[in-house]
Amino acid sequence: MSSLYPLKFKTIYKDKIWGGQKIRTYLHKDFGDLPNCGETWEISGVKSDVSVVAEGALEGQSLADLLEKYKDQLVGKKVYNHFGNTFPLLVKFIDANDDLSIQVHPNDELAKERHNSFGKTEMWYVIEADPGSTLISGFNQPVNKQMYLDKLNTGHIMDILNREDVHAGDVFFLPAGRVHTIGKGLLIAEIQQTSDITYRIYDFDRVDDKGHKRELHTAEAVDAIDYNFYPEYKTIYQPQKNETVRLVKCPYFTTNAMDYNESVHKDYSHLDSFVIHVCLEGNYVIECHGGQHTVKMGECILLPNTIGKVDLITVNGFKILESYVEL
Repeated sequence: MSSLYPLKFKTIYKDKIWGGQKIRTYLHKDFGDLPNCGETWEISGVKSDVSVVAEGALEGQSLADLLEKYKDQLVGKKVYNHFGNTFPLLVKFIDANDDLSIQVHPNDELAKERHNSFGKTEMWYVIEADPGSTLISGFNQPVNKQMYLDKLNTGHIMDILNREDVHAGDVFFLPAGRVHTIGKGLLIAEIQQTSDITYRIYDFDRVDDKGHKRELHTAEAVDAIDYNFYPEYKTIYQPQKNETVRLVKCPYFTTNAMDYNESVHKDYSHLDSFVIHVCLEGNYVIECHGGQHTVKMGECILLPNTIGKVDLITVNGFKILESYVEL
């Protein structure tokens, strides 16, 4: 059995009605002949789109194959006991050249009952934002089911949604049940549960090139929505140079920001989990087990649970999201 090492996967590119060009122009990732690229799936265990190792001795093997073969060596004992042969996180880059639909995701209980799937709690890190960009997260006032349906059915749903001005570096945590959308002009890194279940609430009456509107999921969404009003939807954190800064800690993932202009030693041996790096800026070399692995902007890399200590060597600096699972 080949021993595990830091794993890069082949990017899965997806064109979307609302997608743009920033995946290519900003992140320098080539999506070939696609007219646009709305999303890249960087690390995925979703059955329809399972990631495949891009390089090294395990090149060509799928993430599902690796999980079956290496089990807790790949993901950690608690993670494997809890999730089995399903990799628990999905990592994406999203380029919104137009507003996405207003949508909501079900929680674990509802998703299990309806789709035999995990729910979808997620977080966004804003990599780049055009001037004046906004997004929607939650409601701007206390709402109940009847009020929501009245607003939806009379075409006034936007009146009760919370719109936020957005800038690079902003973070939003979106627990399952929170109504949301990514607005035009945003390039985002997304960490989420392994799930591809979305209930589309409203799509601005858009039509595709054949004149068809996209399907809405009004009935399914009603029972999935969290109707509570919250005073703060944006994650408040203090950026720090050369420190690991906690952004999100929830039952599904912990994500930290690392903005470094110097090399650093990281000890992950206390974690019973894999670790994912999402490189947002710059580049660095991971040194571990006598090997070197280069990571640059727009790349993601998975550190198996068997890799406890790593050195991140950089000349020009880097900014990464560091994610793992704490059960």
